[in-house]
Amino acid sequence: AASGESMGLTSCFRPSADKDDEQPSKKRKTSTLAVNRVLFSDAENALIDSLLQCGQAHLFEDWPGPGTKDDDKKRFLAQASVCDSGYPGGIAAYVGNAKQLLTASATGVNPFDGWTPSVPDGIVVEYASETHVNLERVGMREIGSACFVLVAGGLGERLGYSGIKVELPCERATDACYLQLYVHSILAMQSRSAGEMPAQRGAKDVGIPLAIMTSDDTHAKTLDLLQRNDYFGAKKSQITLIKQEKVPCLTNNDAHLALGKDDPYSLQTKPHGHGDVHALLHTSGLLKKWSDAGKKWVVFFQDTNSLVFRVVPGALGVSEEKGFQFNSLCVPRMAKEAIGAITELTHTDGRKMTVNVEYNQLDPLLRATINKDGDVNDEKGASPFPGNINQLIVSLGEYKAQLEKTAGQIEEFVNPKYADDTKTKFKSPTRLECMMQDYPKALGPDAKVGFTVFDNWVGYSPVKNSPEDGIGKFKGNNPTHTATSGEMEVYGCGARLLELAGASIAAAVDFAANDIVVPSGPRVVLHPSFACTFDEIKGKVHGKNVKLTSPTSVLVVEGSGVTLESLTLDGALVIKACAGANVTVKGLTVANKGWTYAPVTAGTEIDTLRGFVVEKTETETLVFDKPGNYTVP
Repeated sequence: AASGESMGLTSCFRPSADKDDEQPSKKRKTSTLAVNRVLFSDAENALIDSLLQCGQAHLFEDWPGPGTKDDDKKRFLAQASVCDSGYPGGIAAYVGNAKQLLTASATGVNPFDGWTPSVPDGIVVEYASETHVNLERVGMREIGSACFVLVAGGLGERLGYSGIKVELPCERATDACYLQLYVHSILAMQSRSAGEMPAQRGAKDVGIPLAIMTSDDTHAKTLDLLQRNDYFGAKKSQITLIKQEKVPCLTNNDAHLALGKDDPYSLQTKPHGHGDVHALLHTSGLLKKWSDAGKKWVVFFQDTNSLVFRVVPGALGVSEEKGFQFNSLCVPRMAKEAIGAITELTHTDGRKMTVNVEYNQLDPLLRATINKDGDVNDEKGASPFPGNINQLIVSLGEYKAQLEKTAGQIEEFVNPKYADDTKTKFKSPTRLECMMQDYPKALGPDAKVGFTVFDNWVGYSPVKNSPEDGIGKFKGNNPTHTATSGEMEVYGCGARLLELAGASIAAAVDFAANDIVVPSGPRVVLHPSFACTFDEIKGKVHGKNVKLTSPTSVLVVEGSGVTLESLTLDGALVIKACAGANVTVKGLTVANKGWTYAPVTAGTEIDTLRGFVVEKTETETLVFDKPGNYTVP
């Protein structure tokens, strides 16, 4: 986050000072601000002046004279300075933008007036098809030129978890947390791209960098998680944390800033939204650093989607093949499904843009323009508008140039909850927000913006709902997106990858936990080091000679040198091979008591989130911790 020395405020407008701003009318209390001025530095007084100029005199109305609460007054100005430096243009620009947006909201301005929707340019990829395999090959040639950005500003409170979400385990077979999975995925791709790194001198030492956007709530805990785990094997210099600041809350249509409920010497603040990631990448200097190192792509991903790296190589191949400056990773979307839709919009004046349109806006937009029935499924049984999952790939050169023009600022919106139909009072303070997927709104008409669709099973398994919310989703026949479903989807993806490679996999059965039911077949965990692409999986799994005969079987495979030539498994098998250990599993039969996923209703937070514990009764464990060639048995 920006942390400049100066407390000066850059205003979007600089009207001449108005004495009425500094001297409240007779209806107000007599202000002591003038006599308090002697307490403050020039920078602090400049900040006060700027706040007064943009209509914030109410912030100082109840200040006592010098000698009383002086430390609190200083504390207030320090917080205001942080808010000022964390927003492009400062608080004055924030207030100016807020007034415009609040006026538009109160008067009912339709942001889609004059726009007509259509399906944008993009590609639907069938995983494991010849087209997909070829796209992965292109993507893996580009992967050494990629940089990754993880948006991780949220706690797990919505899930019923008191920690940071990236510390949650993806699954209990290995207990790898999300951040560990992501770092290991990046390192696995990096090891395979060693010969494909950019040609610039020193670029290989950069590796594939990872930036993590944190917040006040998550920054210290994320750093601690990395340090406790030695950065999960990455170089410390490879991972950069960029902290997002909050923005002030607003109490009315005049964009008055809200003071703390129990502390009149503080501003109420809330997160500005994950769109801040663009400004942070710009102001931190990371984009310049990456560009100087010869990088070409920036890949954005979310904090609890364990499957995203399965589709990154193919999607990156699409970006390269089609020359996309901005590529949204998507999933098939059912009509009226509660997920944003990637849509091309054409204005009556000829302007065009490809952007995310929220599901509750798409249906009325379609009804008002091209389809009286609104958001409906096509002949294929799905909406023609793909579902946005906020995993994005941008071309670094154009991205860097665009952010230099805009300082990273993204189009904002406001969503006040009005107290009544007059739309003059709010039920509670609101704030401006921005979303990372709205970046293309600022691009020119010639920018190539598109999408890549993969099926949910291989690319989208978010964990964002509590068990209680999951029950409601389940009863409504919707995806639950809980820790329970997320874990089973990790296993299901691994099993299906083996099956696509020719293995014989026992059929899934229903599994019940936390009052929801999800399909559960063999619990397969393929560590990122085992394979980064389907082509690689197919080369290491030799068809139907690999058999997982029971839906309760467990298979964990770690290590790039492992090949499954022939295996029959009914129970639990864990194979771990270090770098340089080439292990061929040939003619191995494992039959043991395996593991039981036992339902629970009480226990640790992690247990109750899932609704089960793993009882590891009997496991065949094969560990190869020295380089060499091995055959098992």
